Amino acid sequence: LVSKKERKCHNVFIFRFSNLITMIIPHRTFLTSPAVAFLLAAQKVDAFVSPSAQSFSVNYVSESRIVCKATSTTGNSGNPLDSLLAIFDNKISSTGSSKKNFRMAQSLLTSLINDEKCFDSLDGAQKFADSCDLNVVYEDTFEPQPIVGRAAVAEHLRAKVKARIGGDDGTRDAKFRIDKISDGSKACGFAWTWTTSTLEGLRGTTFVELNESNQIQYVREIPEPLYKPGDLTLELLKAVTADATPRDPPEFVQRTPKKANEVAKYLFEEVQGGSVDESMRFFDESIVYRDFNYEDVLKGKDEVRKFIEDFSFPGITFNPQRFDDGEMSTCFTWEVLLEGAPEGESIKGISYYEVNDSGLITYVRDVPESAIKPPILGKLARQFRPALGVFRPVTIGSRDGGM
Repeated sequence: LVSKKERKCHNVFIFRFSNLITMIIPHRTFLTSPAVAFLLAAQKVDAFVSPSAQSFSVNYVSESRIVCKATSTTGNSGNPLDSLLAIFDNKISSTGSSKKNFRMAQSLLTSLINDEKCFDSLDGAQKFADSCDLNVVYEDTFEPQPIVGRAAVAEHLRAKVKARIGGDDGTRDAKFRIDKISDGSKACGFAWTWTTSTLEGLRGTTFVELNESNQIQYVREIPEPLYKPGDLTLELLKAVTADATPRDPPEFVQRTPKKANEVAKYLFEEVQGGSVDESMRFFDESIVYRDFNYEDVLKGKDEVRKFIEDFSFPGITFNPQRFDDGEMSTCFTWEVLLEGAPEGESIKGISYYEVNDSGLITYVRDVPESAIKPPILGKLARQFRPALGVFRPVTIGSRDGGM
């Protein structure tokens, strides 16, 4: 038997020891319905703010392509998507359709990534920054602190692209592939993979939110952990939450939302911590669940149910933070706290969901941030294979949908 004070010291030791482990084994989080997480907490630092920024303009080239061009002037904070919105307004007038039918966030990000090559060309990186709000916040969780301000984001993205493509000349074969993207208008998220012409490597998920002027105002980007410990996390999680006080399950009014973002909100804002049966009611029999704590995906409701039940015990508080407005697919950000962990420490993550026409979840992708920034293995892999970001890439196309 030990006192509460001794137990608290023990929990702090576990967390500090876990942080040491993550210098070799990057942190990861389990997120399910109800949400669970293994947290190797890391101290957070304040964001830096860049006072300088460039203004920009937008030229519309075709109905499926948005081209953002920097004007290299200062003091102009006009809306960069005026031209695009004008096209939409014209289409609304001529067809009588509703503006809500246009997936602004999805269209903008698809164009910036596929057409402008914002993550694998220097010009494209600048165009992404030019599409941002003056005070944009970019949480690249590979880095120790968020990047704040349009100019700082431009510098950060250009530096990342240079590292991948081999400098200003860009002679190295390095590409960026969208595997999945949610159909949001005000915000969206996308699953991605770093590729070359023949290989694919690092995977991750990014969440992007627009402001009222349709400029990018917030980004969270999380790459996968290179080491995936699987069930090892379960024992550490139980050790940290050993003294957690059981709570009564929340009361909820049963509903059956159909849109992806509404399903996610219902499960995580109303049902979470309550009924496993109610959560499982929203999973299709064909569910494929990718949690980047594991090497292999979960397939089918039986595997997903066991996974949820294994990690359902007291001591976990899950806080969803930002949701997009996708209907057939949705992306949302979250933060998790553990009872017994050092005060003020948490871990952030992103989840991506897809639903079918019946509103049942067919695909899930969860990714947590690393406790050590930059993660040691991730940093070494980017130095060893800068175009791919992993030690052991696979043949391109061998991971269906970026699995």
